[in-house]
Amino acid sequence: MTHVFQRQILADMPRAVKGDGIYIIDADGKRYLDGSGGAAVSCLGHSDPDVIHAIKDQVDALPFAHTSFFTSAPAEELADLLISLAPEGIEKVYFLSGGSEAVEAALKMARQYFVEIGENDRTRFIARRQSYHGNTLGALSVGGNMWRREPFEAMLMEGHHIAPCYAYRDMQGSESEEEYGLRVADELDAEIQRLGPETVVAFVAETVVGATAGVLPPVKGYFKRIREICDRYGVLLILDEVMCGMGRTGTTFASEQDGIAPDIVTVAKGLGGGYQPIGATLVSGKMFEAFQGGSGFFQHGHTYMGHPTASAAALAVQKKIQSRDLLSNVRQQGDFLEQCLLERLGNHAHVGDIRGRGLFRGIELVAERASKEPFDPGLKVHALIKKHAMKRGLICYPGGGTIDGVRGDHVLLAPPFIIEEPQVRELVDILGDAIEAALEEVL
Repeated sequence: MTHVFQRQILADMPRAVKGDGIYIIDADGKRYLDGSGGAAVSCLGHSDPDVIHAIKDQVDALPFAHTSFFTSAPAEELADLLISLAPEGIEKVYFLSGGSEAVEAALKMARQYFVEIGENDRTRFIARRQSYHGNTLGALSVGGNMWRREPFEAMLMEGHHIAPCYAYRDMQGSESEEEYGLRVADELDAEIQRLGPETVVAFVAETVVGATAGVLPPVKGYFKRIREICDRYGVLLILDEVMCGMGRTGTTFASEQDGIAPDIVTVAKGLGGGYQPIGATLVSGKMFEAFQGGSGFFQHGHTYMGHPTASAAALAVQKKIQSRDLLSNVRQQGDFLEQCLLERLGNHAHVGDIRGRGLFRGIELVAERASKEPFDPGLKVHALIKKHAMKRGLICYPGGGTIDGVRGDHVLLAPPFIIEEPQVRELVDILGDAIEAALEEVL
């Protein structure tokens, strides 16, 4: 019996009691290799002594000060560090408590920017199908996760959606990856023209799509065309890197690998690594100047934004990533993880695609490999994989509705940046066994 309103009401959840590097230990002493960082959060694992020490020091000094009255040293230093690493033109950081808050702030910031410069007719946002941008109502409105949207559809603001960049499913046999990317990016141009360029605020996209579609990296040239289209019509580009950012793909910001800079970028999960709740909305200097020279005020705010203890934790996480050059390990172990996945699952009759960047990988399951036909959604293959993985001591992040919100199964992997080769092998071995056990139940 519990009085906690769990997200999975009928599930009998094990009780986590201790962290040990990339492992979590439950109340019965069972160890779980955290192969997904929870939800791509725990980039430094669960017991980093330097981060824990930084949190304790900040609580001793000053646990909280409201940002209506004060700034704090940890928030200032963290902002300086983030801007030093940010894409070109990004100059200011607005701190929040998580990813949904970061996206919600980005939407309101983008809208108010156009109010500040006198373009009041811009009210519309365009995003992509099979995307996820958070669970607050604004973020849910622009998101393309149909399952999450459905119960609240009547409450959501109007959103507009174009196709995802989903090469495995949508690239035509006669196309190169680059040709496909340009074709699907041009859907944005068509949608802006359909709506009227003077009415569109921003295009919102995950640089690398996360949990909704099981890690979809963009093809070469896709985002450069997207950037060109946004610039052509004066539309802002908001990149959601809540899951894929802060080093997860091998560079601090995933967009570095696509050679573009957004107007706004949101981060969270790997920013604080789970040691404290924190997110951030980073904005261009050009946009900030419109606020500064206009109303001088952003009509938004939360009680715990810029929280000193959360900022101190995130600062310690980011310093540790830099001091240990962990992004090199992300790239190295990411390549090794891909190699191991291909060795174990690359020729599997029910594995259609293995994809991703760095330590951000997705495996798409299919009923029939040649036709790419998905499993019957009623079988809930993804849920069975999770069950068998947990039974064997592996935390992974399976999902359903990969293709269209109903059909398709995938597994997302996002292990901590500190993972080493033996642990990568352990992860893949357990995952392979869990997939086999799940499929034995349905075939």
